[in-house]
Amino acid sequence: MSDTATLSSKFQISIPKQVRDVQGWQAGQEFVFIPKGKGVLVMPVPQRESLRGLAKGADTSDYRDRKDRY
Repeated sequence: MSDTATLSSKFQISIPKQVRDVQGWQAGQEFVFIPKGKGVLVMPVPQRESLRGLAKGADTSDYRDRKDRY
């Protein structure tokens, strides 16, 4: 997938339809922009419900506390 888009005078970019369809992105969805070298990684912000249970079974025995920071 190698679609392109042009930055408008209002600094907006339309995400190509093929990309939206493959990713399942919808209008009104929120995204985060993460700088990566000379580019940027665009990722959807997850819904709170989709994060439920994400850390279930995580090992907390080596958890850092704020007390060990400067």
